[in-house]
Amino acid sequence: MRLLVSACLLGVCCRYDGAGKTHPLAGELMTRYTVIPVCPEQLGGLPTPRPPAERQGERVMAKGGLDVTEPYRRGAEETLKLSRLFGCQTAVLKERSPSCGCGHIYDGTFSGTVTTGDGVTAALLRENGISVLGESQIETLL
Repeated sequence: MRLLVSACLLGVCCRYDGAGKTHPLAGELMTRYTVIPVCPEQLGGLPTPRPPAERQGERVMAKGGLDVTEPYRRGAEETLKLSRLFGCQTAVLKERSPSCGCGHIYDGTFSGTVTTGDGVTAALLRENGISVLGESQIETLL
């Protein structure tokens, strides 16, 4: 089986702060599955590092007020294309991200408050029949 996996979980330095967010079980996924690393923000044309961003309703806003909704949508579309090209039916994405968050995301106030919702990419993948898991659910695949 082929899995889309947020590249930051694999240690790729692609997060907004220029760091990775290596998950201790992500390497184990690579021994059992064909892993396709993705960073929707980079695929959408955003630089690394970049200002932090959060969803505010249907929009994605960077801290400081810049509307970055379009690059987030573009990155989600490119990620969906990759899932189709590689035949991925499951994605393991970074939780709470405005792009990859699944089930819970930051609330748009830049206060660290978490609310119910999906990131732009997670929502698009789900709408297209792709199963989306957060990194806290990796063990279910192992």
